[in-house]
Amino acid sequence: METLMVDRVHSSLRLFLHRNAVFLCERLCAQFPSETNVQLLATCYLHNNQPYAAYHILKGKKLPESRYLFAMSCFRMNLLREAEDTLCPVNEPNIEVPNGATGHYLLGVIYRCTGRMSAAAEQFTQALTLDPLLWAAYEELCILGVAEDADECFSEAIALRLQQEHTSTSTLEKSNFANENRILSSSLPSSLGDIVPKQMKQLHVNNTAELPGYPHVRATALHVQNSTTSNVAQFDTPSPVSTQTSSIVPPPLFRNAHAYQNTISGDTPAKQKANGANQPLRRKHLDEARLKKVSGRLFNQSSESMPRRSARLSRDTTINSNSNISQFGGNGTDHSSDNMPATSSSVSSTDGRFFEQDKAERILSQDSKVAVGIRELLGLLRTLGEGFRLSCLFKCQEALEVYRKLPEPQFNTGWVLCQVGKAYFELVDYLEADRYFELAHRLSPCTLDGMDIYSTVLYHLNAEMRLSYLAQELISIDRLSPQAWCAVGNCFALRKDHETALKNFQRAVQLDSRFAYAHTLCGHEYSALEDYENSLKSYRCALQIDERHYNAWYGLGVVYLRQEKFEFAEHHFRRAFQINPRSSVLMCYLGMALHSLKMDEDALEMMEKAIAADKKNPLPKYQKALILLGLQKYTEALEELERLKEIAPHESSMYALMGKIYKQLNILDKAVFCFGIALDLKPPAADLAIIKSAMEKVHLPDELMEDDL
Repeated sequence: METLMVDRVHSSLRLFLHRNAVFLCERLCAQFPSETNVQLLATCYLHNNQPYAAYHILKGKKLPESRYLFAMSCFRMNLLREAEDTLCPVNEPNIEVPNGATGHYLLGVIYRCTGRMSAAAEQFTQALTLDPLLWAAYEELCILGVAEDADECFSEAIALRLQQEHTSTSTLEKSNFANENRILSSSLPSSLGDIVPKQMKQLHVNNTAELPGYPHVRATALHVQNSTTSNVAQFDTPSPVSTQTSSIVPPPLFRNAHAYQNTISGDTPAKQKANGANQPLRRKHLDEARLKKVSGRLFNQSSESMPRRSARLSRDTTINSNSNISQFGGNGTDHSSDNMPATSSSVSSTDGRFFEQDKAERILSQDSKVAVGIRELLGLLRTLGEGFRLSCLFKCQEALEVYRKLPEPQFNTGWVLCQVGKAYFELVDYLEADRYFELAHRLSPCTLDGMDIYSTVLYHLNAEMRLSYLAQELISIDRLSPQAWCAVGNCFALRKDHETALKNFQRAVQLDSRFAYAHTLCGHEYSALEDYENSLKSYRCALQIDERHYNAWYGLGVVYLRQEKFEFAEHHFRRAFQINPRSSVLMCYLGMALHSLKMDEDALEMMEKAIAADKKNPLPKYQKALILLGLQKYTEALEELERLKEIAPHESSMYALMGKIYKQLNILDKAVFCFGIALDLKPPAADLAIIKSAMEKVHLPDELMEDDL
């Protein structure tokens, strides 16, 4: 009953019938209250989104699997301290973290959530050491910015290690199997010698199997079909070999060799022996024919894949059968009874040798295939891992080159295309980012990861209609995803409806309080509403979740720059720049803060770096011209503005600055001309009044218009 119920629970979990699994497992634990069954019930509760129920039944349990499930329950309930104490008890410093690599990974996530990044990195590294194929651990190390090169983590040495682990397992299996075959073959009666090698193959294939993830569930049935019916031989329930005429069943494989020998040799009831001796000759012929027929149907199913073995076994069976039939003459006298034991023993040992040789060949072939598979998988993870690592370090151009090395089926997947889109987004190439995000969304329309960034791309492209459509799509797919509400918020932010945008971003935070980008977007909207206090709080919340979230450092710098707290602004811009040292925008804002601190030479150097990093970015060119104007290098400032005009010909602030420089050079007609163009380009309302005032004061002394622009 227990085995049946456990099997039904696992079947329900596999079929996502979580409520049914919970109900059956509660009945199981009521009838058989073992800790193993309690673990299974906790698993059902976690699948059914009831971590509190799993927490209740696992509290105080000491087995490693129970501790892991309890820690997972605590984590799901945000009881991080209790989860940590369960995985790594303070009063038991030498106790191992349960569940190996996954236990270390969970502990690393807990450390990261509580701000202990170095300890988290150690746990993720340990998890990856124990299980080199645990991608999630490498991904976390990349996010923390401390991952090793993928060539090291998924190296050829790792492939050899995994291959050796698999080979050692296969060798042990082969050794155990050969020992069992030798013991059983030596103790078989001569009449069964010709079917043992074939039967051994079937018994080995159907040997005790363990379901992954559930160590207490084992399949122990071996199905054997005879000439008329299907009989089941249980490993744990041995039955003597019967020589009756109704059916012929091959002997089962016993875990205890001595018990098997006793069963098939001296312990057979005497009555059965007597009946076998008194059978007519015709019945003996029928039994031999049935035996050959059953052996052929049961054990020659793999003849296509192993023609040499099948031909040999068939030939041996025919020889053995002919020798048995030739024993009986017309008067029923056995003419070869003296040669019978030797012939059967020879055939049995020959079949055993060929079977063991064939078994070894198949294991070697399987090991070779596994070795190739391991290398192929590690090669794929090496490429994906290196691309993701470079992306997290904001080496986006190098990351794109790595992703292009992927085979086409892998490149054209939602995850890879989103990573490529993010790389172009960081490179401020919004058109290319839009292209790859759109392709990812088309190939995998229900994938939500990365869609928040996609909505920001559309925001920067001013694609209001497409952004609105994307937001509606995401909401229809999953109303409870933070990415969907970020898209809705960006849609309203593009319409300058900052209050409604803020409400949608706050909704995203409510759905996932650890979604750092939603906190940052809230900070941007607070800043747009000039609510700088709440803006600072939102940015700090984002940094508590992810201290490498450079957007939040940038947001803090912008707020302090507007508040004219230039030292604070310079500090936060520099922190953002240290995380993402290739961002032209961050270089430009850091240069602006340095310029505000009267560090003009450093500011000018930073602007040069910003221009070199992104020649299409107009902002550093404009700011460089401002710095040159402050240094009274008017000619150089005009040259920079002329270069700016080539990439941003409709920027009103650029023409206003040119008008001011011409005024300083006393070229008044060009000054008036530039101010007029600036007004024609419809500048913002705040700039409009300043430009008009400067234009009216062109013929006045410089000191009267010094502070206007």
